[in-house]
Amino acid sequence: MSGAGAEPVLSVAITRKVYHPASVEPVEAVRDLAFVIRPGEIACLIGPSGAGKTTTLRILLGLDPDYEGTIVPDPRASGGGPGMVFQEPRLLPWRTVEQNVRLAMPRARRGRDLDALFSHLGLTPWRGRYPGALSLGMQRRVALARALADDPRLLVLDEPFVSLDDAAAASLRGLVVDIVDRLGMSVLMVTHNVAEAIAIADRLLLLSPRPASLVATVPLDRPRADRDRGWMAATRRDLAQRYPGVIAE
Repeated sequence: MSGAGAEPVLSVAITRKVYHPASVEPVEAVRDLAFVIRPGEIACLIGPSGAGKTTTLRILLGLDPDYEGTIVPDPRASGGGPGMVFQEPRLLPWRTVEQNVRLAMPRARRGRDLDALFSHLGLTPWRGRYPGALSLGMQRRVALARALADDPRLLVLDEPFVSLDDAAAASLRGLVVDIVDRLGMSVLMVTHNVAEAIAIADRLLLLSPRPASLVATVPLDRPRADRDRGWMAATRRDLAQRYPGVIAE
């Protein structure tokens, strides 16, 4: 359950982001994009291809400081930032599963007990294995463990279930939802899969075509356990009619 009245775990207010490629006209990627992420909620960022979703992620992770606006907390400040799961697992093939997870942690915390984390993600038997011995779905679980190992308040997911079969994707989605419910963590997920977002999100953040700005915030108040196929299909049709430039039929 999201903390609607609590202080946000993330506040994004990007006034302007412009790329200046050599010998080409400047490209305005983001303009007046503002949203917050609340404690204990799953918010999904949805927009057409090329809308500026990846640019927005890079800014809020501190990977692109060249923008006008503010991010709170400042991603460039020292201290615990969000946990990040990219589209590709990005695991070091010469390191074991456990080594991959611990290497991403601050040096002072690398010796902490991770038994419960590995157990919850179904990774205990694989701790000493190398990534090449794992399926893509299991590699994604390792990437999730790596993002969670330092107990972030916010988990950021960039198309985390892409290229997985239905069963593996459903299993990983279930783990993410369970983590939010158990730990009170917040999640910001970027996805092109509208059905996936409707299945797990508390709120949808809909972006315009480039330059990205917020078209609408759509709350999904029905409990996740009660979101049957019919309701999800009807919700998608309604969104497609209301926001045709963002949601396809």
